[in-house]
Amino acid sequence: MSTGLPMTVPDPALPTRVRIHEVGARDGLQNEKTAVPTEVKAEFIRRLAGAGLSTVEATSFVHPQWVPQLADAEALFRLVNDVPVRLPVLVPNERGLDRALTLGAREIAVFASATESFAKANLNRTVDEALAGFEPVVVRAIEAGLKVRGYLSMCFGDPWEGAVPVEQTVRVAKALADMGCDELSLGDTIGVATPGHVQALLTALNDAGVPTSRLAVHFHDTYGQALSNTLAALRHGVTTVDASAGGLGGCPYAKSATGNLATEDLVWMLDGLGIETGVDLAALTATSVWMAEQLGRPSPSRTVRALSHKES
Repeated sequence: MSTGLPMTVPDPALPTRVRIHEVGARDGLQNEKTAVPTEVKAEFIRRLAGAGLSTVEATSFVHPQWVPQLADAEALFRLVNDVPVRLPVLVPNERGLDRALTLGAREIAVFASATESFAKANLNRTVDEALAGFEPVVVRAIEAGLKVRGYLSMCFGDPWEGAVPVEQTVRVAKALADMGCDELSLGDTIGVATPGHVQALLTALNDAGVPTSRLAVHFHDTYGQALSNTLAALRHGVTTVDASAGGLGGCPYAKSATGNLATEDLVWMLDGLGIETGVDLAALTATSVWMAEQLGRPSPSRTVRALSHKES
């Protein structure tokens, strides 16, 4: 009978600790068809922090016209700003940065694209126009003492353009790094990456002068490859992995995208490898079961389903 915990068999070739960058409260909930009440979002963030996640992306200061589900960004941030974990927020432009600074945010993220098609669909700009627009945001944020993360979407494939050449992704990633982003999150937005492609991109970024220590990975599980790709990144030395509690989220501008890598599925694998995360899997699972109840549907996470079924 399962104990709810995997057998631990460490691999000396892997990092001993991984920081999970939890995106469920922002990337997950922004894709809901109906707005989740602000108080529920705040409780979700508190429960995620209580489960041991040290980074919980809180919200996005985008115009409500574009992402109406996050129209309550100010109200939500005021409710959770005292939670003793890292609470980064997404900002699309200088106006978004102003809003974040006013509320006392300590970390921000900007969101770029490796492909022209997605930049047009998501940002209504070319790749280079978007980068030029982000530069004053990043510079001002750094001057204000904030940490800055650069998200890069469509790093491996694009629904309009197909497979994305490694050198194309490297060019945009290098621009974000040179701009001053502390960390780059490499997004497989439509979930088409495979481990060899992951290894090739990471190696190419290193060759271009971007160290592994500044890289994070953000995989979607469209073709069931998210954990395989994560393991490939860990073998390369990556120690920051994005994931979404309960597997919430996808991408509103890429209809073929399914959910993010579920945090519980990631923690199950990392626990089995003896890699420290600081996350209590039982508490995290209970949080995702609670959130699924708020949303009125079961969690897509296999681990959540397995553990909650065992407990019931």
